[in-house]
Amino acid sequence: MTNQYETDKIRNVVLLSHQGAGKTSLAESTLFASGAIGRLGKIEDGTTTSDYDPIEVERQMSTNLSLLAQEWKGTKLNLIDTPGYADFVSEVKSSLRVSEGAVILVCAASGVEVGTEQMWNDAEKINLPRLIFVNKMDRDNADFFNTLEGIQAKLSAKCLPVQLPIGSQSDFQGMVDLVTMKAYSGSGLLEMELPAALMEEAKSYREKLMEAAVEIDDELIGRYLEGEEISNEEILNAVKKATIAGKLVPVLVGSALRGIGIQPLLNAICDHLPSPEEKGSIMATNSATGNKEEVKPSIELPLSSLVFKTSADPYVGKLSYFRLYSGVISSNSQVWNANKNSMERIGQIFTLLGKNQQPVPQLAAGDIGAVARLSLTTTGDSLCSREYPMIFDGIEFPQANFSMAIQPQTKADLDKMSTVLPRVCEEDPSLQIHREPDTNEFIVSGVGDSHLEVVKERMHRKFGVEVKLDLPKIPYKETITVPSKAEHKHKKQTGGHGQYGHVLLQLEPLPRGAGFEFAKKIVGGAVPQNYIPSVEKGIIEAKQEGVLAGYPAIDLKVTFYDGSFHPVDSSDIAFKIAGAHALRKGLSQGQPVLLEPIMNLTITVPETYTGDITSDLNTRRGRILGMIPEGGNNIVEAQAPYAELLHYAIDLRSLTQGRGKFAMEFAHYEKVPANISQKVISDKEEQDQRAV
Repeated sequence: MTNQYETDKIRNVVLLSHQGAGKTSLAESTLFASGAIGRLGKIEDGTTTSDYDPIEVERQMSTNLSLLAQEWKGTKLNLIDTPGYADFVSEVKSSLRVSEGAVILVCAASGVEVGTEQMWNDAEKINLPRLIFVNKMDRDNADFFNTLEGIQAKLSAKCLPVQLPIGSQSDFQGMVDLVTMKAYSGSGLLEMELPAALMEEAKSYREKLMEAAVEIDDELIGRYLEGEEISNEEILNAVKKATIAGKLVPVLVGSALRGIGIQPLLNAICDHLPSPEEKGSIMATNSATGNKEEVKPSIELPLSSLVFKTSADPYVGKLSYFRLYSGVISSNSQVWNANKNSMERIGQIFTLLGKNQQPVPQLAAGDIGAVARLSLTTTGDSLCSREYPMIFDGIEFPQANFSMAIQPQTKADLDKMSTVLPRVCEEDPSLQIHREPDTNEFIVSGVGDSHLEVVKERMHRKFGVEVKLDLPKIPYKETITVPSKAEHKHKKQTGGHGQYGHVLLQLEPLPRGAGFEFAKKIVGGAVPQNYIPSVEKGIIEAKQEGVLAGYPAIDLKVTFYDGSFHPVDSSDIAFKIAGAHALRKGLSQGQPVLLEPIMNLTITVPETYTGDITSDLNTRRGRILGMIPEGGNNIVEAQAPYAELLHYAIDLRSLTQGRGKFAMEFAHYEKVPANISQKVISDKEEQDQRAV
């Protein structure tokens, strides 16, 4: 492959579909057809170019995006294979951000599945021109016309075939090109006679295609309506214009495994999807002026680019994938990181073919490449020339709503874990990590259970760190419901100095969310001032372990109002101990209760699932606060206890067949119902006994 391509000779295209529709096999077939690889790999053998990670090979599914640079008829095609499984949607978001077009795969046997619908919607939101490839035409139960009906009903009526299949299932032979009305068989595109049985259908679909395509051009409409002949060349041009404008989505057919329909698909990508030049300018913020500016895809302009993925490798180091929007980037140069306000040294630049790095001296506007070992740069950063500090909008990643507690298996793993976790998060921005101070657990949050399982596996395989994942502990709290008074005299007599501290406390409940207050009302020097901080210290330490189940006490005011001291035996430690004991007594006498965290939920689901969602929330002790209809969806605002939501990411997916999504954040603490409170307390006692 030659090193630098003109901007109009580049296509950046993302492959999208539900899990299992055949993206990776299709990608492999395009690489073979374009001559980028000499031998076809297979998913079941673990030999495909794009699924090279050991986890992907083992699970026989993509978990990372894979960049596959290849050349077809003088055009450089940066094909991005993406995971179809919903847990790895952040890889899809990154890929959509840097592509000018998409190929959406639909399996001819299973039709349009939920993941395909979601990816279609994501592409629709950003007006991404796309093609549809009906794959697996050779499979049992494959039915093109049934699948087409589903595509037009579930995705859009603007999806129209530019090809029809010849045969189906084990009889699938090839396709009819509706523009040229020629028939082709096999992977080698041997021209054959158009089957008589297909002639009428082909004419009818060609007519529909022409009607949709000519609408883009007033002159063509006029000629078409007057019954004038329109050349194949003109139809092709009109299809391209209509596709780029989003008025038409061409539907193609084939079988990735048998290599049928691959060459016509590569032609269609080059003929119908836009180059970066045709896509035009993109908006960015000039960090020097703060103004929004248009960045044109021109090599004449200074360099500007966006890093859309970071891959961490213990041997190669960090690999940053970038998309150039303007200018040229050269190996062994320096660039400006506009987000970090710092220079970065660029070493060798690569184009990527899966894990294989192909060194190039430079890349030009519109192209995609990678560079190793950038010191400061992370995903979402803009690399540019210092005189032209353009910052592109970052990538919107999905919310990390499924959380697990992550624990090292051994002491050695604990030491490594703290350095490896940040590296894993850098590689995957949809992951979040925090320490929960109340339970002393490290919490890792991701998109779903498979996402976190893969993270765990990756830590083991890439960095040799063994961890286990458990459901997080609930950070319960305790408080009192009635005021109480308590007294404690700490008195110890040994040889020499004894210990003496005498404390009287008043405890009052505070409103929810008020926290903790300490006050002193000592009159007449009953206790010298210098001992008061020790009493406060004892109380603050003791309130970390409540009297019901050892959870921290909150929403509480403690007043130190009286006491006594001994001129010789009193000490800071004596008053600290007295303060702690008095607090525990006061908590016990204040009719203590357990509090639990309540979360705010914003759940977006198709209207048909609203009833299921509300009845499910009722079983989780949830409260519906409101409902907002929005374009066929309902946005349900609700509150529910955190203890009932630990599996919600998984449960919502199965309740809505993967169509629902939600956001969750902490709202406040609330009293735990008595029956549940009893169970929490006895569970905690059991835990504590096991720990001993």
